[in-house]
Amino acid sequence: MHYLTEPLNGTHHREGFSCGKDSLDNYIKTQAGQDVKRKLSVCFVLVSKEDGLKKVIGYYTLSNGGIPKEMVLEAYKNKFPKNYYSVPVTLLGRLARDKYFKGDRVGESLLFGALYRSYLVSKEVVSFAAIVDPIDDEAISFYEKYGFQRLPDSGRMFLPMKAIEQLF
Repeated sequence: MHYLTEPLNGTHHREGFSCGKDSLDNYIKTQAGQDVKRKLSVCFVLVSKEDGLKKVIGYYTLSNGGIPKEMVLEAYKNKFPKNYYSVPVTLLGRLARDKYFKGDRVGESLLFGALYRSYLVSKEVVSFAAIVDPIDDEAISFYEKYGFQRLPDSGRMFLPMKAIEQLF
């Protein structure tokens, strides 16, 4: 089977997508296209070309963001001048793969694709880290496996761009 990652557009078949989490299923089916049009996020889809159709088997969203400097782990705070109140980050807002592909490392492939894009963009539009908002304990375990660290008092996790750079 041939897989392709590309920006979401009207040629992608999303109706059958199911990762088992209603909020992520509903997002790709009803909200993602609107967010792209409104320039709120970019959605990249992993598709399989089956019978000439581009069936979505996974997706992730990226957008720019910032976090208050006091949210950053102590080990990194001294990297910022005292007058910086916010730290630029790339938000990996959503990441999901169809449950049919569980165990096929599709989630890992999506994550590495998102991190690679984040790293490339950070060379032109600065970003200190990639940030995620894990949806549940399963997501927390997934991101921890790839080096993401929990930010204090927020539920968010982050991976510094320097660590991402070392992956590639």
